[in-house]
Amino acid sequence: MDKRDSHGKAGNGGRHKLPRGPHPHRRPQGDAPRDRRPASSAGGLWLYGLHSVEAALANPARRLRRLVVTEEGEAALAGRLPHPWPIQPERIERDRLDQMLGRGIVHQGVALQADPLVPPSLNDALKRPGPVLVLDQITDPRNVGAILRSAQAFGAAMVIAQERNAPEEGGALAKAASGALERIPLLRTVNIARALIALKAAGLWVMGLDAAGLSHLSRDAIGNRRAALVLGAEGEGLRRLTRETCDELVSLPMPGGMESLNVSAAAAVALYEIIR
Repeated sequence: MDKRDSHGKAGNGGRHKLPRGPHPHRRPQGDAPRDRRPASSAGGLWLYGLHSVEAALANPARRLRRLVVTEEGEAALAGRLPHPWPIQPERIERDRLDQMLGRGIVHQGVALQADPLVPPSLNDALKRPGPVLVLDQITDPRNVGAILRSAQAFGAAMVIAQERNAPEEGGALAKAASGALERIPLLRTVNIARALIALKAAGLWVMGLDAAGLSHLSRDAIGNRRAALVLGAEGEGLRRLTRETCDELVSLPMPGGMESLNVSAAAAVALYEIIR
């Protein structure tokens, strides 16, 4: 990813300009993401939309609180995930659901109140195969959700985001992830640079996607090394310490002449190149 305009365009490196958007809880200082149960509000969080609700209901690690559905929404959800469900649904009118979630929310007639997921430790997550994605202050929940969706599709092991300056786990992120939030670990770290050092110590080759990259991202150049890809923040790109901690900076070739891609689109292209 790279340069971005105010509409969320990211180029071949790590600079973007975007708007803002799982939760900034305090965590003990340390070198890497660590296992810690997220604190949740008394009411938990609301997930909505058929894909995200279906995936959460099918996830035994998700602690469920309340499932509300319209008549049409219940029928659509049952068509995707047959009864019995792990929680009894409450029938509700669409107008009432609109009021609960906010006007303009595309909920498809289903909403699930649940607790935030508990992420695994970095060591446990590294037992999963595939590359690792690291998000350096990407703040739009729709972009993070779309990146999670691509990460799951292309077989990534996990996504690591900063504990602060990153979107909370919530409905917008989960809906953009289209069920991937329940399937791929989303870890939090206080310090991105320390997380990169921990990944390097675990044998990963850490690449920062940035316009200043001296070489193009290439599967052939990666060889047999396990890769970690760092995506830069909206507007600012990769921060100085993040850039300096990477093993190398790489960019995406754009022969069509476009200056930029949306950060989530750039992540999908880069992941495809890494695993092809």
